[in-house]
Amino acid sequence: MVSMTTSKVSRWDGHGREHVVRVRRSGVQRQLRCDTCGWRRSAQFLPWLKAEEHLVQQHQATVDPTAS
Repeated sequence: MVSMTTSKVSRWDGHGREHVVRVRRSGVQRQLRCDTCGWRRSAQFLPWLKAEEHLVQQHQATVDPTAS
């Protein structure tokens, strides 16, 4: 049985809106889905980097809420 786990990458844009890309893992494959625009992509390698790139390029969301 394959277990699925989900994590997320979130960034804030210049207007204070949060944008989230969810990363769902099933075996070695990852599925990316943007909550804001519905963008989807499969990724086997570096899914979190691809999620960050989408947030920056499509939503100008660059502020990391977890950074101190």
